Amino acid sequence: MSLLTVSGSPHVHSGETTKKIMFGVIIALMPAMLVSFYYFGLSAIILTLISVFSCLIFEWLIQKYLIKGKTTITDGSAIITGLLLAFNVPTSLPIWMIIIGALVAIGVAKMSFGGLGKNPFNPALVGRVFLLISFPVDMTTWPKPNLPFSTLSFDGLTGPTPLGIIKDGLKQGHTLDQLQSHLPHYVDMLYGQMGGSLGEVSAIAIIIGGLFMLFRKIITWQIPVAFIGSTLLFATVLWQINPQEYVNPLFHLATGGLMLGAVFMATDMVTSPMSKTGQIIFGVGCGLLTILIRVWGAYPEGVSFAILLMNSVTPLINKGFKPKKFGEAIKNG
Repeated sequence: MSLLTVSGSPHVHSGETTKKIMFGVIIALMPAMLVSFYYFGLSAIILTLISVFSCLIFEWLIQKYLIKGKTTITDGSAIITGLLLAFNVPTSLPIWMIIIGALVAIGVAKMSFGGLGKNPFNPALVGRVFLLISFPVDMTTWPKPNLPFSTLSFDGLTGPTPLGIIKDGLKQGHTLDQLQSHLPHYVDMLYGQMGGSLGEVSAIAIIIGGLFMLFRKIITWQIPVAFIGSTLLFATVLWQINPQEYVNPLFHLATGGLMLGAVFMATDMVTSPMSKTGQIIFGVGCGLLTILIRVWGAYPEGVSFAILLMNSVTPLINKGFKPKKFGEAIKNG
């Protein structure tokens, strides 16, 4: 009588499923989403709903009529792509543009590679970068947050983001001391009372979501800590060299999409390295590229480009830092 049953992997099950993980991420995004609704009003709600609905529709249509495979819109991944795409654009963006962004994110960045688990680049970031390159004026027109809860924020009340103020001011020959009066207070930036995209305005809301994912073990600490830590380190070095030309490292932390990118997009398990060492290298690379683009690049923000560039080298990182196979140490020993 045989005591062993031979079967294919996996042999150990954790009880987690793709659907559970995805909806865990959606729950983690709720604090930032509610803050964006509070600050930007009905326009933020409309933009988010259309982005999510468009991603779901495009994925369903492509699967039904082109790929003709199993429908996967219920796994939550398309919802996350829609939420993150909405989080990366201004609330004043025309509706037809966010629909095009959803088509690029789902149709080009995800489904053309075979769907979830096969895409080499973060779909929401591909959609965002496509919109930024194609429609730079609309993608860099930032409605200011309204308090209390507003109706529509398509009212022309716009202004640059804090990073944009710094970038433009330095180009015009101003010093950081001269620009200080035009910048929001650090407390305002942490809570979200500043211009920017939906998901980048409140660092505190993003931290709450990140802690939830860490508690649920949806993500690990390596990429967020390496990303944020290396950004602060490189920014500190520049700041120490010339504090009148290079901004305080805490400013980089509180503004732009650094927190959103480090917590929700760089940690994408499909497009990030598998090993812990590889994840740290990935995070450090994202941090370095973010500072290089923010300081010397054409755009005030560099997080999206940094993550996509590091996505492209993830296969190389995985090849160089493979997790050890079970029994390999004993065999080599």
